[in-house]
Amino acid sequence: MRIELERRPSHSALFSILSPFIALGLTIIAGIILFTIMDKNPIDALYSFFIEPLTEVWSLHELAIKASPLILIAVGLSVCFRSNNWNIGAEGQFIMGGVAGSAIPILFHEWNSFLVLPMMLIMGMIGGALYASIPALLKTRFNTNEILSSLMLVYVAQLALDWIVRGPWRNPEGYNFPESRSFELQAVLPELLPASGRANFGIVFAILATIVAWFMMRHMLKGFEVSVLGQSARAGRFAGFSANKMVFFAFIFSGALAGLAGISEVSGSIGRLQPVISPGYGFTAIIVAFLGRLNPLGIFAAGIILALTYLGGEAAQISIGLPDKIARVFQGFLLFFVLACDTLIHYRVRFKFTDRTSSSVEGA
Repeated sequence: MRIELERRPSHSALFSILSPFIALGLTIIAGIILFTIMDKNPIDALYSFFIEPLTEVWSLHELAIKASPLILIAVGLSVCFRSNNWNIGAEGQFIMGGVAGSAIPILFHEWNSFLVLPMMLIMGMIGGALYASIPALLKTRFNTNEILSSLMLVYVAQLALDWIVRGPWRNPEGYNFPESRSFELQAVLPELLPASGRANFGIVFAILATIVAWFMMRHMLKGFEVSVLGQSARAGRFAGFSANKMVFFAFIFSGALAGLAGISEVSGSIGRLQPVISPGYGFTAIIVAFLGRLNPLGIFAAGIILALTYLGGEAAQISIGLPDKIARVFQGFLLFFVLACDTLIHYRVRFKFTDRTSSSVEGA
């Protein structure tokens, strides 16, 4: 017996719209089963995950801090995915953006100017874009699979960050701890409402990126080019669009937003470089992109939901003693159910038995 997927000649538009909500409902059901097996009260656990982070003003600030990088990265990834370029290495681009943007406050820490922060943000975007252009170059020049090359570059970036904070950029006054010197005030991303919480301008960047990407995909020729080449490279070439140029555009656009997220995280929430600057934002943003249907406006809402799992995991760990990895489990459930729902909506599963009668059985 073998299993084949046959594309449905037509599918329900309503179910396509409802797919993320169905996946979220199935995730909650799976969570209830998981908490029951762990001998935890499912109601208390779900309250800790999805309600408790919304009950205090300071926790709303923390939610904005967690959601900002997820939204920024996922918006960039949506352009890549819609152009049929599979950038799985946003985590590495996030890290390299943080490293590139940190060069100014670390190497020129005595420079006191209002230009420091804008230059850090620009450097972060350039660092992420240049790092993302590596898999683009490998794909267009050597026909290398961009999934593998972008993913492998994540681990290169992680090792490079670890080396640089333990070596040349280690704080000379830091008692040999593996971290850079703390950023001066002019290199720190300002907070929006300092009196009520520590949410910074990262959420503003996320909102602006969402608007820009939505406008580009909806009203600009470049957005039309992304959609056409993503659906049919042959049709795109017939229309005069270059597939190779689109590979570079998609990766550079995605990498720049990931790099902006990286330097915003370093200069806003952390205030220095250290061996780990991300809890896996680049990988979680893939879930955000698909949950948001690759639409920037949907991605913004999905980013808030996934940010809730980070804060909810921390709250559940404290209040009811759940393991600290439970948030990753929820994120994995969500990605699995989103992909499963999309597959079953767009494809028909066929079970084929290769016996003498060559019979086949169709499954819904």
